[in-house]
Amino acid sequence: MIDYRLIRSQRKTLSLSVREGWVEVRAPARMPKAEIDRFVLSKEKWLTKKLAESSANLQKQRAFSLNYGDSVLYRGQRVDLVAREGKRVGYANEQFYMPHNLSPQQIQHACIQIYRMTAKRDLIEKTAAFAERMSVKPAAVKINGAKSRWGSCSAKKNINYSWRLMMADDSVIDYIVVHELAHLCEMNHSANFWAVVGNVLPDYRERRAALKELQNRLDGEDW
Repeated sequence: MIDYRLIRSQRKTLSLSVREGWVEVRAPARMPKAEIDRFVLSKEKWLTKKLAESSANLQKQRAFSLNYGDSVLYRGQRVDLVAREGKRVGYANEQFYMPHNLSPQQIQHACIQIYRMTAKRDLIEKTAAFAERMSVKPAAVKINGAKSRWGSCSAKKNINYSWRLMMADDSVIDYIVVHELAHLCEMNHSANFWAVVGNVLPDYRERRAALKELQNRLDGEDW
């Protein structure tokens, strides 16, 4: 039997996920433990595969390191990390520039600063453009450091994006922006919700698949 972490809540169904080498099971508050065990056992082959993939990704993440001359993803393209005189960091000429003599950890922090700066500018601008097109108006647009969610929309109509979204290409970024704005019309993932998304982006399924590919690509990097 595979070990797992059990989280009970007021939900109606069981769900499984593998996070950082652990199996996480979310279950209804009153569901018998024996029933949960049977469910986990029925998924043992799939879980074994996912645990192996998770372990391999964790090893890659521990070895992840950035240095001058390396490249990172920015809006779907690889851009080089270069040293420049001065103390500023930024993006120009398809490069991330930063001061000399930074440690690998400091270089990574400089990259995150650049992602955050460009996200605040570009994602807010994109959101405003699509919001006008969709005739909706978010209460606020903010950038955060979420690892497990590219974007979110709260009940108060606040839209949040992870700065990691700046690694995606524009077609994927647009999909997340439209996805979150659509929640201002439908706070769910019903057929009506996807109709709103599809009205703006008829090819949203392809964009969603590209987002999944990006997530798989980044699983071995420690961001």
